[in-house]
Amino acid sequence: MKQKVGIIGGGIVGLSIGWQLAKKGFHVEILEREKDCRGAAWVSAGMLAPQAELGFEEFNYFTLCMESLKLYPQFLEELERDSGIKVGIKKCGTLMAAFDRDQTEKIKRIKDFRERIDLPGKWLSGSEAIEMEPLLSPKCTCGLFFEHDAEIDNRKLLEALKQSFINSGGKLYEEHIVESVMIKNGKAEGLHFHGIDVKYDFILIAAGSWSAKIKGLEFLNGVNIKPVKGQIISLSSSDSFHLNTAVRADNVYIVCKSDNRIIVGATVEDFGYDTGITAGAVLQLLESAWEAIPAISELNIQSVDAGLRPGSLDNQPILGKTDIDGLYVAAGHYRSGVLLAPMTAYNIANVIAGEKYSDMLKNFSINRFKKEKA
Repeated sequence: MKQKVGIIGGGIVGLSIGWQLAKKGFHVEILEREKDCRGAAWVSAGMLAPQAELGFEEFNYFTLCMESLKLYPQFLEELERDSGIKVGIKKCGTLMAAFDRDQTEKIKRIKDFRERIDLPGKWLSGSEAIEMEPLLSPKCTCGLFFEHDAEIDNRKLLEALKQSFINSGGKLYEEHIVESVMIKNGKAEGLHFHGIDVKYDFILIAAGSWSAKIKGLEFLNGVNIKPVKGQIISLSSSDSFHLNTAVRADNVYIVCKSDNRIIVGATVEDFGYDTGITAGAVLQLLESAWEAIPAISELNIQSVDAGLRPGSLDNQPILGKTDIDGLYVAAGHYRSGVLLAPMTAYNIANVIAGEKYSDMLKNFSINRFKKEKA
């Protein structure tokens, strides 16, 4: 008889891992609270940009993200075989651009930091940046270009993952809210939802920002799993509006998508589970985008969306085993759920299957927070 895995959450993380586990021969059931699996990854810009995202003192996290980006070709090839849906990567690179003295100093600090750790970007004068990206404001003072960053159609990716999971024998139950995890004598035995108890051999927490809200998982409050709201604007492109790169300016990014949308994002808001669209956020994003690329004011607004990124105490993912037997976690991916999907899927599936997995996961165990408190 196949071993049974219950996955709480059918976003990009839950679908990716569920698909891999189903391919390994497990009976996998995903319980997703929403309809159509439209969580944080659906709202995102689909950027695969570890170079531009690298922050100070985040070397382990950067390495994890870079390894995941390297896995993407294999991941997408496998996904196309299993789903029949082709999802491509656009290797556009990221151009960080400055438009005043303060922004210039900020980019210079990033440049100096990157050179010290031997991960430099390409430094550009203002005129060189405009030559690379002609729609930039003539006020551009300088730029820093990271050629290996990319972007992907995140919505098509989710569609392909959902189809691959189902085609591989997985069972997806949407609009199913898990109320509690059944734990007895230090072992996770099952899940309670819709008034019934269902037993599982293994349980995976992949419920994003909702993970700590489930009875039995209160220990996740100690690592601050919480929602971080992000609002983004989708604009309709025009024949005269084209970007060669993903552009990052002060407090904003602008990305061209394959479906002719221009994505302007994204806010970072700590407002609990509220997903309302606010005028202030729209104003802030459009103003920042216009200062970088004035022609953006001529585009039509297609939609404004809000999603809840799953944050953690250090805004890095929590991956692997917990202290409860049979209970695993893949949560807290914050801004990198799409980027980290391959690394998370392959390795967490291997952990649950008792197979070899990357040593990198040790840096992202839930136990790292115990060490910080000690």
